[in-house]
Amino acid sequence: MDQLISDGISNAIKETVEQIAPDVRFVPKYGGEVLAHDPDSDKKFVGGIYVYKDHVSLEFSQGASFNDPDGRLEGKGKNRRHLKFEAVNDVADKGAEGFLKQALRFS
Repeated sequence: MDQLISDGISNAIKETVEQIAPDVRFVPKYGGEVLAHDPDSDKKFVGGIYVYKDHVSLEFSQGASFNDPDGRLEGKGKNRRHLKFEAVNDVADKGAEGFLKQALRFS
């Protein structure tokens, strides 16, 4: 994936997060950036943004508990789920804002 595209996707996710919860911090961790909602801890986070070869992934720590009637979330783990983005418009098209709101409610 072109770095310009991955940067655009990452920035679109961050802008969405900042509109919903301006106090969320982006902390480098695990090869990406985790979304730390607790102002006093970098160890508690609701998910993260990770750039891969062919996509950018928005991971949700408690995604298995989310309401997902259209089956957009991927993953089979006990708790984690994710969305994959290959273009900037995927952030809106796949409903990232709604899932981020759910993630922040679970924190």
